[in-house]
Amino acid sequence: MPIHRGPTRRVVIGGAAAGSVALFRSAGLGLARAAETGAPPWRHGLALLGEPKYPPGFPHFDYVRPDAPKAGIVRFGVQGTFDNFNLFTSQIRGELAAGVANNLHDTLMTNAEDEVATGYGLIAEAVSHPDDHSWVSYRLNPAARFQDGRPITPADVIFSFETLKASNPFYAFYYQNVVKAEETAERVVTFAFSEKGNRELPQIVGQIPVLPKHWWTGTGPDGAQRDPSRTTLEPPLGSGPYRIKAFEPGRFCIYELVENFWARDLPVLRGQNNFKEIRYEYFRDGTVLLEAFKGDQVDFRTENIARQWVTAYDFPAVAEKRVVREEFPIRNSGVMQAFCLNLRRPLFADARVRRALNLAFDFEEINKTLFYGLYERIDSFFYGTELASSGLPQGLELQMLEPLRGKVPAAVFTTPYKNPVAGSPEAMRANLREALRLLTEAGFELRGRKLVSKASGEPFTFEILGYDQSLERYGLPYRQSLSLIGITAELRVVDAAQYQNRLRAFDFDVTTKVWPQSLSPGNEQRDFFGSKAAERAGSQNLAGIRDPAVDALIEKVVFAASREELVAATHALDRVLLANDYVVPQWASRVQRTARWDRFGRPDRLPEFGGAAFPTVWWWDEARVAKTGMPR
Repeated sequence: MPIHRGPTRRVVIGGAAAGSVALFRSAGLGLARAAETGAPPWRHGLALLGEPKYPPGFPHFDYVRPDAPKAGIVRFGVQGTFDNFNLFTSQIRGELAAGVANNLHDTLMTNAEDEVATGYGLIAEAVSHPDDHSWVSYRLNPAARFQDGRPITPADVIFSFETLKASNPFYAFYYQNVVKAEETAERVVTFAFSEKGNRELPQIVGQIPVLPKHWWTGTGPDGAQRDPSRTTLEPPLGSGPYRIKAFEPGRFCIYELVENFWARDLPVLRGQNNFKEIRYEYFRDGTVLLEAFKGDQVDFRTENIARQWVTAYDFPAVAEKRVVREEFPIRNSGVMQAFCLNLRRPLFADARVRRALNLAFDFEEINKTLFYGLYERIDSFFYGTELASSGLPQGLELQMLEPLRGKVPAAVFTTPYKNPVAGSPEAMRANLREALRLLTEAGFELRGRKLVSKASGEPFTFEILGYDQSLERYGLPYRQSLSLIGITAELRVVDAAQYQNRLRAFDFDVTTKVWPQSLSPGNEQRDFFGSKAAERAGSQNLAGIRDPAVDALIEKVVFAASREELVAATHALDRVLLANDYVVPQWASRVQRTARWDRFGRPDRLPEFGGAAFPTVWWWDEARVAKTGMPR
């Protein structure tokens, strides 16, 4: 999926692997030759399916105030720490400072938040690709500049692409089908692909952040050669709207608006990046972070804990309406949040064991007693979208699944997926009896009050890993339920850095994992659930899924030629993932719960797929500041 930069200007990117140079040479057409051969035209934007909403020469996106003032500050709270400003190494080394990707580095294209998977030129003023999607060319804007005034060139784009590929296996995997990048004309970079028909490749190439080759291959203030493969706390040179003004590792990082930002008045950015300063304050503890918000040390927060949403916002500033609580609908994405079982552990190899662990989870009771009934149980890897499967497979979806009979669970064709339902002592006892039956079939038995392997006598025990004390709130009731059938589950909370390092190395039994899904899934599914990603350090396939049927359906998603095919293929993929009980689904809400100090203005209409779109299209409102007071 082309990843939306969205309300926080997120950039999620990838790398490339080796491939056919011959294909590239046939694709890398210069402008003159392109005209002679009737090559595809240059376009101002790309829509994954259909045509872009905004025509060439559009003045600005509909959801912005184009003359929004550039003033004021906005302060965010971040739980955790940071020790790195190097975007190249962000997935495998160190903890990247919040805001580096979003504020410092621009990309070839940027997405509109009122369309599904449509990108428009940013650093690139135009894009061109053939009907078979075998290559793509980007023509750079001649006005594009780094923050030191030097022009952005094809050499910078190629350097960024190749360095990302060399520095990070995540990027190499994401762009595995991009085989080469080359300057093919003045200000033109062409990327060749190892396969045809992959409709997403031209757009996801446009997500590449362009970093300055001359800076990264130069020397630092100490005279030492910079190394893009290592972490650094030297503030890097960027191409984006902000630069680092001040920082203290693990405590704060402050960005200031670049007054002469080259893209300030481009249609795709007009009315955005409206704050003079963006500050990120770091906190080790979530409770302390909440108190910092109450104490006017943080301006805006998204509240992900239901109990706090209901009980923690009763302080005077809320009653005085100086703090605003507001929910925004989530329309741009689906999600699977779950207890992720590490299939690399033999303990979880049997699907009956995995289903038993779902049966032991009493979501209904937890939702009632801990979450104030604010959540729904997730029942799809694409929960909240039209891409979620339901009922039994029919039509085109069934046609895609038929060749996989015997390779997927029989329930795929006979039984719609359902999570077990509890919420009462009687229902929970019935679920636990069924769980114990499945575990007995899978080779376990109760000896005394402990569940053990019949063959080895080893006890059934595992660890649930987390980085936040909130794990205990829902983990403890789950542990108690598991103990009733003889399973010992230990909870372990570690600091954020250790947690990330353990996940990168797949050193865990069970953890909570969130897989976000766009409305147009595609190449990222290989990283989420594909066999090749199962042993790649830093991949999103934390579960360790290795299933040829899943791989085949992922390719159906990637190469879908129409929306109808995409929906059918995604339904099929979802259905097979669910039938294998790879995870124990948790919960989700279809709204973004936010709280903010009332100092900010926003357009009358926010983008349909942007949620709160904060701070992207918001601005410092002097009238509200006079009422609320200056930040402390």
